[in-house]
Amino acid sequence: MTNLRKSVVYIISDIDKALAFEWVATYLDKQKFDLSFILISPKETVLEKYIHALGLNVYRVISNGKKDWPKAIFQVYGLLRKINPAVIHCHLIQANIIGLTAGKLAGVKKRIYTRHHSSFHHVYFPKGVLWDKLSNILATHIVAISGNVKDVLINWEKADENKVTVIPHGFLLNGFLEVPAEGVISLKKRHNLEDTDIGKVIGVISRYTELKGIQYIIPAFKNILKLYPDSVLVLANATGDYKSAIQELLKEIPERNYREITFESDIMALYKLFDVFVHVPIDSHSEAFGQTYVEALAAGIPSVFTLSGIANEFIKDQENALVVDYQNAEAIYIAILQILENEDLRNKLIQNGRKEVFNRFGLERFIQSLEELYL
Repeated sequence: MTNLRKSVVYIISDIDKALAFEWVATYLDKQKFDLSFILISPKETVLEKYIHALGLNVYRVISNGKKDWPKAIFQVYGLLRKINPAVIHCHLIQANIIGLTAGKLAGVKKRIYTRHHSSFHHVYFPKGVLWDKLSNILATHIVAISGNVKDVLINWEKADENKVTVIPHGFLLNGFLEVPAEGVISLKKRHNLEDTDIGKVIGVISRYTELKGIQYIIPAFKNILKLYPDSVLVLANATGDYKSAIQELLKEIPERNYREITFESDIMALYKLFDVFVHVPIDSHSEAFGQTYVEALAAGIPSVFTLSGIANEFIKDQENALVVDYQNAEAIYIAILQILENEDLRNKLIQNGRKEVFNRFGLERFIQSLEELYL
């Protein structure tokens, strides 16, 4: 009997674990698609083990940077000739260059890549724009994860508009509604937040990079301490190239009033520690997507945001979050204070925020959009 399933190969680089790819591996319709993975990585990853456990084909190609690209392209080319897919879908820079090049050489008709960053290379690594433009040329289709990314592709890089499809990320959101109480209690203990004297907890989940705007959150929190002296600022994902500047600012706050968390795997329980969540990128285009916008509202945490990435498309001030101006510590302070002191506002933001993200960012819609693109 002829196999009518369409062969799709995911080519992914520089990822150890990522729920999004686990969800694709699990939920993409196996009656329509024969799914395989090529992982570009120097070692076995959590993702590779997960795919193996599902019984899907997974191959590993080693690349530690540009010097390894020619060999990696040759290896991926060989795998694609063997698999003979109708579609390849590449993710992240190494995978884009290696996979799209090998795919073109192997004669793969549909070569897709997902653009996971927006203006980052333009602002911080101009040489990287050359690799982005090469990817735009090699691909037959480009997935933009937000309208913001589409704008950068078309208006900044002059990519072919006919190649670009906007498919926002999708999430298994019910997990944010069903967080086990014991998980939250465990996190409070692990991060020294179980003391009954602790006041309000202001949460941030952002890498220590300049574009995330943490340098404006800390002065805002310093003012919050004048009214709520037992409050705690939680900074999660506390690592990055801006770390020294952030830690210099933290010297102005008593050590008992902040926690730095380098990594926390139980992200759903982590949100439950917060009374207010703050995410304030420094401009409208620095975020490509910003999944923390979605996660915080799914978790039911009243939030203070600047509009960047996907937030430009669905966050409404005073409706599902409080929106503040970019790079404005005073505005952040006032917004946090509003949430802490207005119960009606808190309840409104929680209710509307959850409704909005569940309507827009469910996993089913995301998977359906991918399947339509592949077909």
